[in-house]
Amino acid sequence: MLAATLFVVSWGTNVSTPFLVLYQDRLDLNRSATVGIFVIYVVGILGALLVAGPLSDRYGRRPLVLPFVMLSALASLILVFGRDSFVLLLLGRLLLGAVSGVVLGVGSAWMLELLGKGNELVAALFTTIITFLGFGFGPMLSALYERFFDAPLVVPFLMHVGVTLLVLPFAARIPETHDPIPNHPIRVRLGVPAEARNDFFGIVLPAAVWVFAFPSTAFALFPVLLSEAIDGSEVLIAGACGTLTSWASLLARPVVGRVKQRWLLSTGMAAGVVGYIFGTVAFAFETWPLALPAAVLAGLASAIITSGCLKLLGEMADDESRGKLTSTFYLLAYPGMAMPLFITTLGAVWSVASALLLVTAVAALLTLRAALLARSVVAA
Repeated sequence: MLAATLFVVSWGTNVSTPFLVLYQDRLDLNRSATVGIFVIYVVGILGALLVAGPLSDRYGRRPLVLPFVMLSALASLILVFGRDSFVLLLLGRLLLGAVSGVVLGVGSAWMLELLGKGNELVAALFTTIITFLGFGFGPMLSALYERFFDAPLVVPFLMHVGVTLLVLPFAARIPETHDPIPNHPIRVRLGVPAEARNDFFGIVLPAAVWVFAFPSTAFALFPVLLSEAIDGSEVLIAGACGTLTSWASLLARPVVGRVKQRWLLSTGMAAGVVGYIFGTVAFAFETWPLALPAAVLAGLASAIITSGCLKLLGEMADDESRGKLTSTFYLLAYPGMAMPLFITTLGAVWSVASALLLVTAVAALLTLRAALLARSVVAA
């Protein structure tokens, strides 16, 4: 049932994503304000991740996860009532961020403990796939509903509320895996073991930000940039980009199974760079179909990088630090979701095309660095 819990929470995060183009027209928003509705989510995530790990290490996994699953339903209700209010849309997305920070961060540690030692890669891959399936289900359902039925800014959110309330009683039966530690400090700590600091800051950190930078650009920015080139099917294409980005995580399993661990991060980064190239070309030449393979590559990149990083974290952490360390990873990864706002802001100074090219070049350089590090491991 933990998988169902992770699924329903990740579904809730993206119910609203295909509707960014509708909010843009409905509230007469510019590009930066439109992607701001998406990006405010990051602020909630970061605030939650700062304390979620230490709290779960002190009180256990269940006391943190279950209340925030309920808040996922509340956030969907806020988005229903806020469909004509920019401020309420920001509030709903902010709450969704806090929910994701707690449930996905602590839930990853919970899954590792449920499956036990020696199954770190299985737990990492399983958690990644379930989460990304939920991320993709939300935009698909929203886009299809908008295409064929009325009240798209209401009913898809109420569907999420109903399923969340259905899952909660079953989630309450998931066995606790971490005994409370009454005297465990609540202060913010990274939880990085001293002996693993070089690998964490030298390998995991440079890759973590791209876990969400790649997919957020594919499903939150490219559809907005290309909306004028898409005649009457903006929400459908936006939903397709969201679903393809998220469900491309399914392709990660055979890749992760065949690629040696030391090459996982460079492989994932390379896929993301190619996805950025497709998206940049799509925008520059108004060829929106190229946004679809860009979405697939971005999602594949994110899932491979996440699996590689979580596998490394599982090897680094002990029982006391696992909650803090997984939350720290997400704390480093989720700011990447601000990439669409960074690109549009930079684009207002230069041009959006120039901003896309700059970000793609930086990602390419970090991919090269990851490959060189992997090669040095082989040489050693």
